Amino acid sequence: MAVVDIKQGTSPVILGLPHTGTDVPEAIWNRLNDNGRLLADTDWHIHELYDGLLADATSVRATFHRYVIDANRDPAGVSLYPGQNTTELVPTTDFDGKPIWKSGEEPTEADIAERVASFHAPYHAALAAEIERVKAIHGIAVLYDCHSIRSVIPFLFDGTLPDFNVGTNLGITCAPEIEAAVENVVASASGYTHIVNGRFKGGWTTRHYGRPQDGMHAIQLELAQSTHLATEAPPFAYDEDKAARLRIHLKDILERIERIALSARI
Repeated sequence: MAVVDIKQGTSPVILGLPHTGTDVPEAIWNRLNDNGRLLADTDWHIHELYDGLLADATSVRATFHRYVIDANRDPAGVSLYPGQNTTELVPTTDFDGKPIWKSGEEPTEADIAERVASFHAPYHAALAAEIERVKAIHGIAVLYDCHSIRSVIPFLFDGTLPDFNVGTNLGITCAPEIEAAVENVVASASGYTHIVNGRFKGGWTTRHYGRPQDGMHAIQLELAQSTHLATEAPPFAYDEDKAARLRIHLKDILERIERIALSARI
């Protein structure tokens, strides 16, 4: 099984897709309980949502499911949000805090180390290589990390999540012009809500690669799944009409980021 799907382009913008994969090796699948086998915490259809929005953009997509190992977590296991509920490098629960593994079949330290080597590390090696390749072309690279999550998850956050959740780790991971361009689009998108650096400030990927001083910028957009799914429950069906409305704004975001990167103003 190829753990990474790469589509190379020459745009300065790279799409990171760490959570759309649904592949689970049989030996791991057999250890998941019925709840885990729902794979409910997938970023459902996000690769379809972004497909074709920016001509010649590179994309790096993990094909494995986040229950195998979460490609957007620190491989050392350090929490992204200390003191808040979250899931681990290899999750033991779903986003509702419910167990996903059969009793006695939870991942061991040896399992985690093996999965870091077999899945997490190859994904990030591929992502880092594409960032360097694009940066060699333009002198700059912008990693746009694509995410989604259910809009209501009491275990992780109170109330209803805004539709657009922009994360730059409080402005650290990208030039202010990039953050401002994205905020401008989401703030003016009629019928949608937004927040910048709210509950989701950017995952490990955004924080790890975002070094504006070195010409490497990163920004995360966490979409509420209500913006593009018919329902945020099985079968998590893609809503073509919702997606079509949303894609207009996502295309605007990506095109603005690209123009800024090509303008050499940052």
